[in-house]
Amino acid sequence: METKRMPVYFIGHGSPMNAIEENEFSRAWIEAAQSIPQPKAILCVSAHWETRGGFITAMDRPRTIHDFMGFPRPLFDVTYPAPGAPDLAQQICDKVKGASLQPDLSWGLDHGTWSVLCRMFPQADVPVLQLSLDRTHDATFHYQLGQQLRWLRDEGVLIVGSGNIVHNLRLMVWEDVAFDWAVTFDAQVKQWILQEDYDPIIHFEKQGANAAMAVNSAEHYLPLLYTLGLREPSEPVHFFAEKLWGGSLSMRCLRVG
Repeated sequence: METKRMPVYFIGHGSPMNAIEENEFSRAWIEAAQSIPQPKAILCVSAHWETRGGFITAMDRPRTIHDFMGFPRPLFDVTYPAPGAPDLAQQICDKVKGASLQPDLSWGLDHGTWSVLCRMFPQADVPVLQLSLDRTHDATFHYQLGQQLRWLRDEGVLIVGSGNIVHNLRLMVWEDVAFDWAVTFDAQVKQWILQEDYDPIIHFEKQGANAAMAVNSAEHYLPLLYTLGLREPSEPVHFFAEKLWGGSLSMRCLRVG
């Protein structure tokens, strides 16, 4: 039986509390998963695993990493016991050129991955791998690495970029508001995506003051570049959960395909 090409997601994951709170974002993630076939495996690019060199989890049972402080005890009690996929991890390492990917046996699934997947696939029965963000390279590298992973879509692998287009915790307020500069940059990125004009998205550092405030440390932004790299020319894109929260946090999500 021919495997249908999987879509690609970028999920604006926001607070890890979305893993246990019933809200418009967690509901949107649930609906997103229900709209697609069951994947054979999931590869997640999370904002929360920054490395020198590229790594991909390759253990049989990746641990659940609670990489945060100051949240309620019930959040620390959440586990996501999905199996790993060591053979697929090695296959990816072997196929990728110019990135020197290596299997990793120590990391696991951080909250950029499990806080989203526990909503999308609550049974934790789909094998999950996590790809690190190699911060020794520029944004172009991350976009091009995404392009190299397109073949996985035809193998039934769902690829999820997990971060936020606008993410500035230094300026964040715990209120349901949105700063004008954040709204402007978030909307501009949407337009660039619709126009398939990726150059200004990749070279965000050239886009002025709004971009500088929105992408102040880039780790939450880079997973978006993988999603765009995985998109075929003229492939349809659908946006959902299009909301700014906390002044400086975009929860915008998108689906490619």
